[in-house]
Amino acid sequence: MLADCMYHCHMFIRNLEKIIEELLTEFRIIYLTGPRQSGKTTLVQLIGKKLNMQYLTLDDKAILSAVENDPQSFIQSFEKQSIILDEFQYSPDLVPAIKQVSDHLSHKRKGKFLLTGSADIFKSAIVQEALPGHMARLELYPLSISETNSEINFEITKQPINIIDYLIEHKFENKKDLTVSKQLIADWIINGGYPEVQSKSQRGKSIWFKSYLQGRLFKDFETLYTARGDYQAKLSALIAYLSGLCGNLLKYSNVSNDLELDDKSVKTYINILELMFIVKTVPAFLKNRAKRQATRMPKLNFVDTGLACYLLGLKNYEQLVYSQYFGGLFENLIFMELTKHTQWSLNDVSLYHFRDNRKNEVDIVLEQNNGQIVGVEIKASATVGVKDFKGLIKLAEFVGNKFSHGVVFYTGANILPFHQVGFKLYALPVGLLND
Repeated sequence: MLADCMYHCHMFIRNLEKIIEELLTEFRIIYLTGPRQSGKTTLVQLIGKKLNMQYLTLDDKAILSAVENDPQSFIQSFEKQSIILDEFQYSPDLVPAIKQVSDHLSHKRKGKFLLTGSADIFKSAIVQEALPGHMARLELYPLSISETNSEINFEITKQPINIIDYLIEHKFENKKDLTVSKQLIADWIINGGYPEVQSKSQRGKSIWFKSYLQGRLFKDFETLYTARGDYQAKLSALIAYLSGLCGNLLKYSNVSNDLELDDKSVKTYINILELMFIVKTVPAFLKNRAKRQATRMPKLNFVDTGLACYLLGLKNYEQLVYSQYFGGLFENLIFMELTKHTQWSLNDVSLYHFRDNRKNEVDIVLEQNNGQIVGVEIKASATVGVKDFKGLIKLAEFVGNKFSHGVVFYTGANILPFHQVGFKLYALPVGLLND
């Protein structure tokens, strides 16, 4: 049965597969988190079959009941086995039991636990005690653009570029025409990255997203928040409202006023939606010495642009590209591509946005762990000019010698240098994400 599932369900090559297998030889515990339906179960079942790990899901009521009855005995009953615990967020009480077993393992014993969760419980108040330092945490997001092109067809597929490593190394050279049409960009945005959505019709996509929200959202929300009153109506209104903010600054007071909700509820709900991987806030890039020179407000993105489009009623090319939301959703798409690539990049980076008090902006600020900065601007156009680098120059002046270089992603064909006033600046084709 499992073999059949692997053949029919594991349609896409996931870049994290080899990373997880490698880390299981180095760490006792791997925690794989990410949104529901992003492919976690399919991926860990495949890995479990290859590595002879026993698979258990806490979505199974009998297994969950046994766990809740005696977490310690449950974990100890697998003393000689390596196990996968799927949907781990349903029983955070397992954390102390896993910690105890892990602490007493031989230092040579690795790959004991592979945990998955659709809500990041290790960032929530529910779990006060994190697992020990021998745990590696990874995030599996919906498919990246390159992964959507990786359906297994028994042909050798090349390793796609990691855009984070590519930007940091900045060995930019033209190899081929990388032009991307607006139609293709619209398809990327509307389809999003959930594996099950990729082959569905327009009607099928709508039904799937509706089921996703109604069937799972409230259930998962309740595991992270003790709700009072008619919270479902408030939550539904908030999610729909937030979909219109993709790629834009998030001002909590505006959301509160427009939805007639108090600030505290709005912040709490958005925080939980972020723990559930529905939305992702992007912190502002600040330097302590210059807080007054730049905004402190975060930006808001949806983890999946397809879900955002469903909530906005954008079902086809015309509706999307002629809407007021196209620019924000395009920025959202590129930000999430970079976010997905951080999970398998060789370089450790943090992602921010920049906006100074004169409204000069940079869509994405990529900060390396050595403090070096790469600025990324996004433009849904096949042409690019000197004026498109204004925000990057302001960012470069803001951070001084920490600025490495800046790029503008555009939909044209070629990599073009646009160096100005001593700063290294480039135009890069969005088609690199599809390479």
